[in-house]
Amino acid sequence: MGIPIRDAETAITTSIADYRDETHARDILALMEEYARDPFGGGEPLSDFCRAHLVQRLAEFPGAFSVLAYRENRAVGLVNCFTGFSTFLCKPLVNIHDVIVSKNARGAGVCTQMLELVAKEAKKRGCCKLTLEVLEKNLPAQAAYRKSGFRPYALDEAMGQAAFWQRYL
Repeated sequence: MGIPIRDAETAITTSIADYRDETHARDILALMEEYARDPFGGGEPLSDFCRAHLVQRLAEFPGAFSVLAYRENRAVGLVNCFTGFSTFLCKPLVNIHDVIVSKNARGAGVCTQMLELVAKEAKKRGCCKLTLEVLEKNLPAQAAYRKSGFRPYALDEAMGQAAFWQRYL
């Protein structure tokens, strides 16, 4: 588990989650459930299978780590990350897969603090960059990511920005 980082102004504490810790596991599931039910998270509850297995599967997945944010001992934020690889830079990278800030904590700098801890952890792991996906209409999230130094992905501006696609198996 990482060293908790506390911001005196907002009274937010962030740390790397310990998937074996019951409190962290419970908070990860609660925040994921909140996110899943939000329109930007799909608007549906987590499946029973996901609730039963998510934290264990994260713990077993090589290169996975999560950041939790707390305000007054209440979980208010979560970032789930996975280590990948940049072929062009020939170094590992961190893909930020989920960013969740509870509605009652939005606008308090929670996202910025969590992303800073993600960046510190990525540097510690020798990573060259952070990546993430964001829905085009999620303007509040885009603003938060820009504040943290993220920009739309483009190798060459003349070729346009990359689009995130998926195929279910």
